[in-house]
Amino acid sequence: MPGIVIVGVQWGDEGKGKATDLLGDRTDWVVKFNGGNNAGHTVVIGDEKYALHLLPSGILSPGVTPVIGNGVVIDPEVLFAELDALSARGVDVSKLRVSANAHLITHYHRTLDKVTERFLGKKQIGTTGRGIGPAYADKISRVGIRVQDLFDESILRQKVEGALDQKNHLLVKVFNRRAIAVEEIVDELLSYAERLRPMVADTGYLLDEALQRGEVVVFEGGQATMLDVDHGTYPYVTSSSATAGGAATGSGVGPNRLDRIVGIVKAYTTRVGAGPFPTELFDEQGDWLRAKGFEFGTTTGRARRVGWYDAPITRYATRINGITDLVLTKLDVLTGLEQIPVCVAYDVEGRRFDEVPVNQTDFHHARPILEHFPGWSEDISGCRTFEDLPQTAQDYVLALERMSGTRISVIGVGPSRDQVIVRHGLVD
Repeated sequence: MPGIVIVGVQWGDEGKGKATDLLGDRTDWVVKFNGGNNAGHTVVIGDEKYALHLLPSGILSPGVTPVIGNGVVIDPEVLFAELDALSARGVDVSKLRVSANAHLITHYHRTLDKVTERFLGKKQIGTTGRGIGPAYADKISRVGIRVQDLFDESILRQKVEGALDQKNHLLVKVFNRRAIAVEEIVDELLSYAERLRPMVADTGYLLDEALQRGEVVVFEGGQATMLDVDHGTYPYVTSSSATAGGAATGSGVGPNRLDRIVGIVKAYTTRVGAGPFPTELFDEQGDWLRAKGFEFGTTTGRARRVGWYDAPITRYATRINGITDLVLTKLDVLTGLEQIPVCVAYDVEGRRFDEVPVNQTDFHHARPILEHFPGWSEDISGCRTFEDLPQTAQDYVLALERMSGTRISVIGVGPSRDQVIVRHGLVD
């Protein structure tokens, strides 16, 4: 069972990096297949904490070949800064491979991201301002700059000229900003070429060869199901395919190579940015949950919105992704609650919805129908088997499993890599 996809079930920040790290000893390749440096993974190894933004978390596991796939948009400055920071801490980054077909984020993408978000005023989507959306927009509009373009100066110049022709009109005439010179962008991008060249490869071919040899390849999704551009809470979504289907298109590997789909879900729910969030808490319980779970963005530092576990969302994600296993993270954060509410359905102006409404207006007005479960006060951070958990914690997990449509195979009981309970192995 060599092809394993890891996806977020909610709105991101569920702990995907830790799940990938958990597979490290059994993994040969880890592939990032979507997104850019607009999201982050935090991995704790012993006393060391690593915050990764653009790199696959597998880069921290010796023996693993990390890959940035064609579905990712890459800011070269961020890429090299992350590599240098890891190298300074003794991490070997020499195995990194980057798809020649991945698109690049440039200075004008970051500029457009920030000015257009400000222009939206109260209708802001809540982007990170890192140029992700504009880079994907250029990709779809067929005016994007790809990694391979850095190695042909003539082609690069033509593409930058074509991209800036329209964008400079927009910057000057609509946003009252200065025009961006073609040479400025070309010179910046060319400065990255020689350092990037040894990393660049036909990564789809490399991955297919690895899978044919029976090696274990983990496909690591950025963001999460409810932020997917097709299946999320549009328009409050990211600009790429964050679901399991995106693993195939974002890596160049055929979908029949994907054997197991692992969904990562928190024992409660969070999201960053604007958009509907039925279980969101605005009271002291929300402040407590945010502080206890340290719910602040790895990339932005922004406080996350927090709420109770949403079972309909998990069922939806299970169906959309074809999830075979769930990894339930941060169960320890709920320790100390007398009662733990869970959203089992929605009330939309007097109508009950047991599943996520297909209509955006209905979902925006959805209010959670809650079922309460007894909590626990015991410290569970040292538990290593399911039976070690207090009975009420076991009951909570089993209730979530029944509601979610698939088995909960791994339970996180703390931030460190060894603070997990494995009920079912993720690699057969």
